[in-house]
Amino acid sequence: MKILIAPDSFKESLSAEGVAQAIGRGFAAVIADAELVLLPVADGGEGTTQALVAATGGALFSADVTGPMGETVSACWGTLGDGKTAVIESAAASGLDLVPMAQRNPWVATTRGTGELILQALDAGARHIIVGLGGSATNDAGAGMLQALGVRLLDAQGKDIAAGGGALQALHHIDATGMDPRLAEVQFEIACDVDNPLTGDYGASAVFGPQKGADAQMVQQLDACLGHFAEVVLACHGKDIDATPGAGAAGGLGGAFLAFTRARLKSGIDIVLDAVEIDRHLEGADLVITGEGRIDSQTVRGKTPVGVSKRAQKAGVPVIALAGSVSEDSDLLHAHGIDALFSIVPGVVSLPKALDDAADNLYRTARNIAATWQLASRYQASRG
Repeated sequence: MKILIAPDSFKESLSAEGVAQAIGRGFAAVIADAELVLLPVADGGEGTTQALVAATGGALFSADVTGPMGETVSACWGTLGDGKTAVIESAAASGLDLVPMAQRNPWVATTRGTGELILQALDAGARHIIVGLGGSATNDAGAGMLQALGVRLLDAQGKDIAAGGGALQALHHIDATGMDPRLAEVQFEIACDVDNPLTGDYGASAVFGPQKGADAQMVQQLDACLGHFAEVVLACHGKDIDATPGAGAAGGLGGAFLAFTRARLKSGIDIVLDAVEIDRHLEGADLVITGEGRIDSQTVRGKTPVGVSKRAQKAGVPVIALAGSVSEDSDLLHAHGIDALFSIVPGVVSLPKALDDAADNLYRTARNIAATWQLASRYQASRG
């Protein structure tokens, strides 16, 4: 029996590798002779760099850069096995998990560190850069990244605006003449885990602002700030990015790449699944286990479980998805190739405890799924 275990990370709890290992232990405890293929993946958010570097035999590096709240953080980036392609995640420098929950504030959070990682890759000679968007603490439309790369964002008095999404309300003019000239030679491949536009009911602020610390009033204000940014971009550079799918990724960072670089937005999960050769691993598989920290209606918009299930569907392999939280609207995932959904949380618990106990809860849930699968197999065999 061959079981392919291809989950994403459980945000703020376990890496994709840790999730895969816990699930694997649960299956091994019941079906000792099963062939377990652990294939941790990502969709552009946390873990994208590690997944791509591991899949291609590349190398990892670290650099001290500006964190989302202006502090110094150590961020990881990598090069792929070809030695020419760099891979960066916005989450590594500008990620939500870098900011304690009580301190999250997208009004002032910045993507400057993501720009500083790009400079590191440029210094290393990279002219093809994959950037994973997802898991950011920011809502600044990539303003901090642009400033790090030499773009000046100016107010009506010709002064540089401050950091954060809220500062965009003061934006009057964008001067890109000082942008690092090496960027003209770079092809950016933007790995998006969502297809949200920049503004509106499905935009960056409305959909992702609350998890970054924005209340209802701030969500409206941030949405207006992003809309103003889009207007200034259109006026100064002739690029209309507001309604473009993916422009709202990572708090509008996708829009910044579209407006100021040679960038192509692609499905982050497809980039990773191709790199790890999931189609080859699906050959001969009897079952696929995938998952992420929360499964809800947003999961169908480019997240790992649906990306994996689409590949599994083509191969005719059933899929079970696990999550720390399964929303009431998650039933729609059954129409996207997820055969069964399970929450790993055993009962009513606090969020900190759920995060702390994720590995044990994954093991226990996987063990019970394995036992159920084994019982079904025995019953089918007995029926001839």
